[in-house]
Amino acid sequence: MKKTLLTILQLAVTGALLYWVFHDPATRANMAFALRSADYRWVAAAILAYIVVEMAAVVRWRILLKVQGISLSTPRIAGLFLIGMFYNQFLPGGTGGDVVKTYLLWKETPDKKPGALLAVLFDRMIGLIALITITGVLIFLRYGWLTRETGTRLDDNPLHNPKFYVLIVLALFGGSVLMVVSTFVVSGFNLLRSLPHRFPGREKLIEISAAYHLYARHWRATIGAFGASLICHLGTFATFLCVAYAFRANIALIDFFAIMPIERTISSLPISFAGVGTREFILQVMLFNLCAIPPAVARLIGLTGFTVILLCCLPGGIVYFFYKPSGATGHVKMREMKQEFATLEHEITDQEK
Repeated sequence: MKKTLLTILQLAVTGALLYWVFHDPATRANMAFALRSADYRWVAAAILAYIVVEMAAVVRWRILLKVQGISLSTPRIAGLFLIGMFYNQFLPGGTGGDVVKTYLLWKETPDKKPGALLAVLFDRMIGLIALITITGVLIFLRYGWLTRETGTRLDDNPLHNPKFYVLIVLALFGGSVLMVVSTFVVSGFNLLRSLPHRFPGREKLIEISAAYHLYARHWRATIGAFGASLICHLGTFATFLCVAYAFRANIALIDFFAIMPIERTISSLPISFAGVGTREFILQVMLFNLCAIPPAVARLIGLTGFTVILLCCLPGGIVYFFYKPSGATGHVKMREMKQEFATLEHEITDQEK
């Protein structure tokens, strides 16, 4: 029931934000003009940039699976990855794709289920660590510029002030650093057994600990996966930058890259469906105030960048339709996948206690 209510709320917020994006006739006219005068060669470059992101992510997942002793052909791994990307974009919550690709991977390697689950978990974890690293560096380099007072503010509403969102991201950044450091310390000093059985998130900490221990022993592979994660994040930033250039936005690479971690972080919060509307609002606030880019163009950058990502993820739906995993008789309902996912998590927790 909670998930259903959250989904309903997200859809309501998404609808309200989409209304905000398109309701003003003058803004729609400016968006139409920007579309007509756009240089679509840059949109093609954006598509290529995101294909690079997907290739780097496939390499990262292949590395993490190999550490777990899971060897599949590159087409199989790429197919599973594309399926996961498709469901992450088109299912509420942003993690449904992990469940689907993990379940299908289990059918390919039934004797490696715990390893497959830990690989997916660490895939998320190392992506987070890479984003924390990039965010810290970029905000450190451009903090004064990101938080400066400008003369282009629409009003005194704090929601229209870039500094407000920089501070939010810094708070989330600090929380993420604390979480990563805490899990590393708890894991490294084997403190899990000291935690009460009802400690919030204890089971997830046990899973993370198991992943840490294994990937720390294979540190060269872990560094390679971290490098692939950096390429993924920077490639995503480049995707949106190419879209910005398509609409003739005059912005330096370092400035745009400094804005993107803020947009990526805020739009990833479960506020709207797939960040639709939230992305456009944050980009308008940041790009208009800091770079004097017109609101209509800022909204188009968000919408078109997201459209590029959707187009690059659509092949995953086709792959899933034709995908024939070993040991599976047909497509399984998401509820059954999640139940098996949860069951295996408990089994891993019991083994590590």
